[in-house]
Amino acid sequence: MTRCEFHTEDERITGFSVSGHSGYAEAGSDIVCAAVSTAVTMAEAIVNDICGAKAKVRVKEQDARITLTLPASCDEEDAVQAALAGLLLTLCNLRDQYPDYIEVLEV
Repeated sequence: MTRCEFHTEDERITGFSVSGHSGYAEAGSDIVCAAVSTAVTMAEAIVNDICGAKAKVRVKEQDARITLTLPASCDEEDAVQAALAGLLLTLCNLRDQYPDYIEVLEV
């Protein structure tokens, strides 16, 4: 199962961690993993490459984990929060479609 955790302080999303394989299908054919990977990659690109937020990103391939942590403040805070909220919504929609393969938590 893929586990998606969103970290928040007050109303601000401060980062996320996504880990594990969904187990929906074999590697290379798993549409749930592909959808999650695409959404996470796009959100990270928006946050860092488009908005310039300089979020810390750590990838642990052996654990199938990616973690993104925002700095205390960002110049493009509204856009960064919109991108992360969009990721949260996308992952929640995937969870609703594939509840046995993905979980989304706000911590």
